Amino acid sequence: MSFCCGASMIGTIGTLRNQYTYIHQVPILYCPICQSIEVHPKIKDDYDILADYAQSDQAPEIHFGDYVDVQDLHDLFSDCIDIEEQSMTVVLRSQIDHALDLLSVAKKLKDREWEMQLFHRLKVLSERLRRYERKEAQHK
Repeated sequence: MSFCCGASMIGTIGTLRNQYTYIHQVPILYCPICQSIEVHPKIKDDYDILADYAQSDQAPEIHFGDYVDVQDLHDLFSDCIDIEEQSMTVVLRSQIDHALDLLSVAKKLKDREWEMQLFHRLKVLSERLRRYERKEAQHK
């Protein structure tokens, strides 16, 4: 599983900007805590090469899938949480459950620093879940 800030990374397809070029349909990993985004490690080399070519051609935007064949997205995202198959509410609740499980371990180990990190993670995830649920309720 891919981790950042101790949280499981979420796998999805997104658009990234590389200097002046927007690259669409890129398999990415997203951290729900710090909101960092990174290109999936299994296609990072292909992305870097494509981004270099796009920059040298001064292309304003390209589609990753037009140049790189990503055969099996399910296999690509097998080591992370995939939001394409789940709602964001389910993903956030799963992250909260995971953090609570880890918190009980940290308490048993009497690791105060880890406990504080997990409390922070839970606070961020809970706030994101509240905002998302509020937004969903407004759209109904």
